[in-house]
Amino acid sequence: MSKLSRTLAALAAAAVALTLTACGGSAAAPSSEVPSSASLTTVKVGASPVPHARILEFVKTDLAAAAGLDLQIVEFDDYVQPNEALASGELDANYFQHLPYLEAQIKERGYKFEHGAGVHIEPYAAFSKKYKTAAELPQGATIAITNDASNQIRGLRLLQGAGLLTGITDSSNVLNLTKAQNPKGFTFIENQPEVIVQQLDDPKIDLAFVNGNFILTAGLSTKDALLVETAKDNPYANFLVWRTDNTNAGVAKLEELLHSPQVAEFISKTWPSGDVLPAT
Repeated sequence: MSKLSRTLAALAAAAVALTLTACGGSAAAPSSEVPSSASLTTVKVGASPVPHARILEFVKTDLAAAAGLDLQIVEFDDYVQPNEALASGELDANYFQHLPYLEAQIKERGYKFEHGAGVHIEPYAAFSKKYKTAAELPQGATIAITNDASNQIRGLRLLQGAGLLTGITDSSNVLNLTKAQNPKGFTFIENQPEVIVQQLDDPKIDLAFVNGNFILTAGLSTKDALLVETAKDNPYANFLVWRTDNTNAGVAKLEELLHSPQVAEFISKTWPSGDVLPAT
């Protein structure tokens, strides 16, 4: 190091020491201390209220500060706005969606997004206020189902698994079902997931498919569902998503925290009934 460099380094060190003294602190803090708020990296994340925002709140309260993060959580009640807000730069990341939905959104809207590994799974399920089992559904029953193709196919596969539909493929949807595929002549009513959960009390609805986060917000439980996905080999794990041009290093740190043993334990203890499961 040159004499000039040594002089500049000494001056910088003295300035830091004076600043800390003026603030009532010491010149050097032990490395085990939580970083000050001024040194934290802010990460703004959009999320569905439950379970996503609740998981993020645990991270914020118990893990974020020690990892150097100031986690700011923005809640959304639908599945469209979180990706729009991320694309526009209002968010650094979002946490609400699974891979089939993300891929469909990227194809449809041209988003430049990347994603992390699965954090948790919310089993998809169908509920009825009229019937105790799916086998009781009558000929021509009316079924409420999401208009989102990536989740709609989940419902069709559950109906097929129950022996009520047949010949379902990856390209199947409620509009292209043949009489052979739909032998009981079910009538399907498509709607946004946030609306369907409100249709459970509609006397015209015999069965309603409800997304996992709305199962939780409505106070329902998969224990009472007529049909419910298995967690084994489930491809619908929810994960953190960010823009491909992201420069916020805190996003990678948040991704790391979401896969910590502490988060997995929090999920298991908070939803012991299996309505939310840590992804494996």
